[in-house]
Amino acid sequence: MAVLGKMPPDGFERLAQRLLREAGFTKVEVRGKSGDGGIDGVGVLRVNLVSFQVYFQCKRWKGSVGAKEIRDFRGALQGRADKGLLITTGHFTSQASDEATRDGAIAIDVIDGDRLCELLKENRLPRPPFTSDRPISPKRKGPRCRTQRMCSL
Repeated sequence: MAVLGKMPPDGFERLAQRLLREAGFTKVEVRGKSGDGGIDGVGVLRVNLVSFQVYFQCKRWKGSVGAKEIRDFRGALQGRADKGLLITTGHFTSQASDEATRDGAIAIDVIDGDRLCELLKENRLPRPPFTSDRPISPKRKGPRCRTQRMCSL
């Protein structure tokens, strides 16, 4: 988890992009820049005959993400998305979880640090490199070692 917290913001966003692609999303783009309006990226998830445009936000936080951050993200989604996904290295307060699933509002799924590490391990991510397009060095032991190092407490 410490390694995830030390990643540059754009590296963490690209890691989220790769995770979403592994989960079956298509057309996943990272848009995160300063002044991005709270949107770090977007992808399309197709479920049977229906496609959903899902915007995502990444937060490399040690502490908790509260209801305010969920509301702010939802505000950025208004008129743009069918669904939102907020990914953090921290955890969500109970109020944030409640806000994410509030009736009558755009649904926001949340992935906390523990679940993020589970997903990274399941998908054997990151497969180096996660911060550039350099070729993989033959000296590397493989993605599993790096993922275990990233998520071990």
